[in-house]
Amino acid sequence: MDSADVVVIGAGVIGIAVARELALRGREVLLLEAAERFGSGVSARSSEVIHAGLYYPRGSLKARLCVAGRERLYAFCREHGVGHRRCGKLVVAADEAQRPALQQLMAGAQANGVPLEWLERAAARVLEPALECAAALHSPETGIVDAHAYMRALLAEAEAHGATLVCHCSVTRLVLAEQTVLIGVNGAAPQLQARLVVNSAGLHAPALARLMEGFPARHIPHSYFVKGSYFALRGRAPFQRLIYPLPVDGGLGIHLTLDLAGGARFGPDVEWVEACDYAVDAHRAAQFYAAVRGYWPGIEDGRLQPGFASMRPRISAPGQPLADFRIDGAALHGVPTVLNLFGIESPGLTASLALASEAAARIP
Repeated sequence: MDSADVVVIGAGVIGIAVARELALRGREVLLLEAAERFGSGVSARSSEVIHAGLYYPRGSLKARLCVAGRERLYAFCREHGVGHRRCGKLVVAADEAQRPALQQLMAGAQANGVPLEWLERAAARVLEPALECAAALHSPETGIVDAHAYMRALLAEAEAHGATLVCHCSVTRLVLAEQTVLIGVNGAAPQLQARLVVNSAGLHAPALARLMEGFPARHIPHSYFVKGSYFALRGRAPFQRLIYPLPVDGGLGIHLTLDLAGGARFGPDVEWVEACDYAVDAHRAAQFYAAVRGYWPGIEDGRLQPGFASMRPRISAPGQPLADFRIDGAALHGVPTVLNLFGIESPGLTASLALASEAAARIP
């Protein structure tokens, strides 16, 4: 039977970041990915936004790791030539009725140490003349990044320090043995043993945990599938910064994001679904136009076209407060050979380097 020190399951941005962190710390790391290439699932379907840390409860892992990860991500991108831009964003109150909610958002963000500037309508329109709002928060630390280039750079550094990526490798059985985990892939009997397994399977992390024979089920959260569709803008947008409405139940609202090539897209919306589904329903454009005209009334009909859809690896039910990141080690569940990463949705990309360090610190 083959053996490895650490097996990381799932080669999205979080799995790669964890593999890199452990390799840098001298661990022997095997990174397994079910798909034909790394970063082709949830990590390939994001807004590619570097979040400043506005939205997350004070003291939460999301708040702490987003703020710490943001600066580490900017530094990593500079050092490794990864395309990015600290473009800033505006979060807007569409009318006077939304002003108190915007003030509350600002207070929470400042409690997290996030620099923000309050702008009244006239000042906001100096920055973005096409914008309509009653007031706005300017977040200068928000940015955008080439997510695939970032993952490629992370993986290159992980491999340079001895980590190995194996694709087309779907983990189908996990047996908790004494001080090791036996791993079967692609339907075969277990032929690999690891001293430690890091479950970084994203959407499928709870399902993967349920495959662990002997793992206490009470420590595995229920998973929910939350789909977010994006619509691309035909032509260039009249904005230099990202534009966000106030958050909505289950998401951050249908917002405008830019890419490094100058393109623009809107989304994601929030759609609770029963299974993973990446198809974009063109009929959802009507609700997108309505949402976008709340802050850009000048958008013309016909400028939105279906883009792509994302899935959020959520572990909180509809109507519940959004769950925090979960980095579940032996201190919680009592199994020293397993580290489970649950609910790593936004701001996972931004937090990835800090999250990887946090995960490594919880590994014996």
